[in-house]
Amino acid sequence: MRKKRVLLFSEGFGTGHTGAAYALAEGIKLLNPDVQCRVIELGRFLNPTVAPWILSAYRRTVSSQPKLVGMMYKTQYNKSLNRLTKLALHRIFYTHAAQVIEQLKPDLIICTHPIPAAVISRLKRQGLNVPLYTLITDYDAHGSWVNDEVDRYLVSTARVQAILTGRGIPAEYVTVTGIPVHPKFWERSNKTQLRKELGLSDIPTVLIMGGGWGLMFGKDVMTSLTSRMNEIQLIFCMGSNDKLVAKMQGNPLLSHPNIKIIGYSNEINKLMDASDLLITKPGGMTCTEGQAKGIPMLFYKAIPGQEEKNCQYFVELGLAEVLDAAVVDKWFTRLLRERGSLEEQRKRRLAPDRHQPRNCAATVLEMLGKPVSGLSESRGSRSKSRSEEAVLLTP
Repeated sequence: MRKKRVLLFSEGFGTGHTGAAYALAEGIKLLNPDVQCRVIELGRFLNPTVAPWILSAYRRTVSSQPKLVGMMYKTQYNKSLNRLTKLALHRIFYTHAAQVIEQLKPDLIICTHPIPAAVISRLKRQGLNVPLYTLITDYDAHGSWVNDEVDRYLVSTARVQAILTGRGIPAEYVTVTGIPVHPKFWERSNKTQLRKELGLSDIPTVLIMGGGWGLMFGKDVMTSLTSRMNEIQLIFCMGSNDKLVAKMQGNPLLSHPNIKIIGYSNEINKLMDASDLLITKPGGMTCTEGQAKGIPMLFYKAIPGQEEKNCQYFVELGLAEVLDAAVVDKWFTRLLRERGSLEEQRKRRLAPDRHQPRNCAATVLEMLGKPVSGLSESRGSRSKSRSEEAVLLTP
């Protein structure tokens, strides 16, 4: 009997969109190995020469003109990509997209970025007969995600569902699944054992994630971060930004046994489990991974637009705060004085009726008519109804 096939299309504008696609694919395969999944960054796959240039230009724009990016996000907020834009994208990047689909013969296509969603929607208008799901990878829904040909929207929260239905999308086309995270984030490991495995000291630990965008906070925050390095361990994880790693490793201020500076890591799940506090930009995937691990978060320098919305969502729920020097000082004091109560709060945030990181993969399998193995019975309306309840960081 032929196995069901799921084709996931993404784009490399940041790591979150493709990360969500891979997370969903791995979750589906874990819950039902009889379903085949394939992840493709469509632009890079079909046009490997032009796509990296466009991604680089996008990154430079975000870094140098964030206000412009924010203004464009807001002015186009309720607008889908227009027909001319969709046609141009199709001709520039995706002329052979239909051939790829024909070759792989998927039973379902899931898009985790608006651009491939728009292109596959256009192919459906031309006769493509494959269900199309759009997985929105933030805690907001920009109009560019919306296409008439989408059969189902998979969204992070009931709030995003309401945004879409407010734009006239029938409620039965929108399912609250949460943003998928890799199965490595579904369970929590023992903190003390992990610290030993990772060569870390068994003291209060802060994970600071910078990645390709660099660290976007000032001297006052850095001074606060390093003010208690004899008592608090700092792990700087800078992703693929090798230049920043080298610069930081050569900084005398950061030369201390309790400060670890690393580049790219595929063990972020372990680093989160080993840490007591996460400092990061509010990207949709990182926020969701942090939520799945129950770790309190401090956010810095949100990119105007969707990251601001992500920040707002988690701060309103009491799962995060906005970073400044005073907030760092407050949290460092808490890490030293209230370790027991902070750990109890973290356990409460991981209660099954509050967060089910397997939801998205399980929901897709249910829609495919495939059985789900090893899934807690608590996944359902009860957990969804409580998905936006606050779990405050303070007792």
